[in-house]
Amino acid sequence: MKIAEISIKRPTIIAVLFIILTLGGIFSYSQLGYELIPKFEMNVVTISTIYPGASPSEVENTVTKKIEDAIASLENVKKVESKSYESLSLVMVTLTANADANYSLNDAQRKINAVLKDLPDDVDPPSLSKFSISDLPIITIGATAGMDQVEFYDLLDKKIQPVLSRVNGVAQVNLVGGQEREIQISLDAKKLQGYGISVPQAQQIILASNLDFPTGKVKTRENSTLIRLAGKFKNVEELRNLVVSTKNGVQVRLGDIADVQDSQKEVEKIARVNQKSAILLQVIKQSDANAVAVSEAVKKAVAQIEADYKANNVKLTLADDTTDFTLVAANSVMKDLFIAIFLVAFVMLFFLHSFRNALIVMVSIPASLIATFIGISLLGYTLNLMSLLGLSLVVGILVDDAIVVLENIHRHMEMGKNKARAAYDGASEIGFTVT
Repeated sequence: MKIAEISIKRPTIIAVLFIILTLGGIFSYSQLGYELIPKFEMNVVTISTIYPGASPSEVENTVTKKIEDAIASLENVKKVESKSYESLSLVMVTLTANADANYSLNDAQRKINAVLKDLPDDVDPPSLSKFSISDLPIITIGATAGMDQVEFYDLLDKKIQPVLSRVNGVAQVNLVGGQEREIQISLDAKKLQGYGISVPQAQQIILASNLDFPTGKVKTRENSTLIRLAGKFKNVEELRNLVVSTKNGVQVRLGDIADVQDSQKEVEKIARVNQKSAILLQVIKQSDANAVAVSEAVKKAVAQIEADYKANNVKLTLADDTTDFTLVAANSVMKDLFIAIFLVAFVMLFFLHSFRNALIVMVSIPASLIATFIGISLLGYTLNLMSLLGLSLVVGILVDDAIVVLENIHRHMEMGKNKARAAYDGASEIGFTVT
């Protein structure tokens, strides 16, 4: 029994089915996430290792080659590329199309952990990552304030950034630009030579002195008290007074052999918003979060932050919001839908003089589109520029098919057939063409 025949002989079943599909589509639509573009991941694992102060040749021999040897036994590897720069080793592993990037990332991490002991002591732990569109920021905020730049950076880093990071759906907040505080110690080579102190010796003493660590606990019958040694420096003067060495009963302090200054790190990135210097906060959402919902939550948090730090004249300007494009695309689809329904209804009334046919079209086109949200949700897709473009194209197809089918049924009714027979014959004639 064909679909047209079932629809005519069992109209109640079709009505119930469309009601279920419509309700399911509305529910599925409420659960869908908004994205600018579809989720896209490249099967490439990147391993970056920082070796401060090392030349490219030293980085290649002591870091890059050892990492290449460690990952040589990875499965589903298409090719391995490596580059050695000054203070940086970069190894890119391209996987085959059918490889699981997450499994390969974990496997590579295990293999690299096994060779960490073979790397130089000054090397930072290797960082592994895989490229994903979800790692791109959805919101960029420009921050300005009427206060010292170093203090402002510290305020953003320690207070404002954690607030934005706690917003539901936010995975990470990155700071770009600004002047970060740095304690600079410039050793005097002649004074070091005069006191008989080497650079590694001075470095070791400084690192060993700036530590907080537990020293034990004191137990009584009533309670137990933990004892912790607070050894971190509280100010620059304490650092200058650090005893580096003792020669013949004379203490040599750090201030005697070095110039210690409370300064700023060398600026590597500059951010400007509306031609004014600023610090950017880039908000990255969680991979499964709704971009539009996260954007709205972040905007509320920004308004609250500006109110809390009004005394410091903190201004957070929204420099870029990718969800705007997504919302514009979604609104365009709704606009196209309403225009299509109106035009088809007008055609039915103007040419066929049938209000009943116009009403059928006004109900069937939205019902057909709403039901597609069930499939989008079940397949794990999101509402993005590509899927919304597809819905826009489908609206045009539905309009054409609706006009053709109704016009053919109307033609059979003018031939003297009853409504049921005309509907069956009219739909059967062109059913294959419009499906």
